[in-house]
Amino acid sequence: MTDPVVLSGLRPTGRVHLGNYFGAVKNWVDLQNSGKYRCFFFVADLHALTTDYADTEALAAYTRDAVLDWLAVGLDPEKATVFLQSRVPQHAELALYFSMITPLGWLERVPTYKDQIEALRSRDLATHGFLGYPVLMTADIAIYRANLVPVGEDQASHLEICREIVRRFNSLYGPVFPEPKALYTPTPKVNGVDARKMSKSYDNTIGVSESPEGVREKVMAMVTDPARVRRQDPGNPDHCNLFPFHVLYSPPDEVAVVDRECRTAARGCVDCKKHLISNMNPALEPIRQKRAALLSRRGDVVRDVLHAGDGRARAVAEETMERVREAVRLSPEP
Repeated sequence: MTDPVVLSGLRPTGRVHLGNYFGAVKNWVDLQNSGKYRCFFFVADLHALTTDYADTEALAAYTRDAVLDWLAVGLDPEKATVFLQSRVPQHAELALYFSMITPLGWLERVPTYKDQIEALRSRDLATHGFLGYPVLMTADIAIYRANLVPVGEDQASHLEICREIVRRFNSLYGPVFPEPKALYTPTPKVNGVDARKMSKSYDNTIGVSESPEGVREKVMAMVTDPARVRRQDPGNPDHCNLFPFHVLYSPPDEVAVVDRECRTAARGCVDCKKHLISNMNPALEPIRQKRAALLSRRGDVVRDVLHAGDGRARAVAEETMERVREAVRLSPEP
């Protein structure tokens, strides 16, 4: 593999929403189309088990919906390897090797560890799998000898433990893995319709393949500047949850008009929402049509894409594991 390797994945949570799209999947499409990288993008179904192991009934359906949306927004299995994490057993094998050399203290000090335990107090997360999440994440990256992991600048610290684990392995057994680096990518902040982080757990999402009626209903319910109580009150786009969506979906000249008319109370919030809907729905229509076309094809598109990607991923992963086994000296001499 001569081109730099890029790797990223998302947990299967069903249909892709705008937060997923602008935070990750749009960047994946741009990276695959750049021609500069060898790209691996995966459904992180094993990672889903770290917190949702007690309820897996919808996992397969969520995977299908996510991959359909990935393809609908432009992810191309001819340009990138798209695969299912659990179908590449080398991920789990390498995670076991890494778990043997990773000090508990490293895992316990991961900032998100205690935060998630507190946020998900209703679930029993006192498990080996949850504590070892960063070890599996490191294996996901290292198994493809990935050079770059696309992240926003606020996520760069998440890579540091991966770099530490890889560094320790290399110091013990030789230079098998490159240390992964952050590939900073534009990730505009996209809140949900209620101004909180867009998340299915908050039921505040807009899907990339949302119906026109769904877009209209959700945008009309969107929170705007809370200080603008009356129609004649001037607003502040910097404090309005609607305005960032105009930045994403309205032409720049229209964004400037929205900004000015909001600040001078020349435009009301209802009119502003209708304006956004008139731009957002046409922008999402090609994605809806592509998704419908994929579903209308004969055969199982998702199964075929993942089957092909799983095979390519396994081939690369096994090549890495042969190096690992040799480095650790588990394989007997010929």
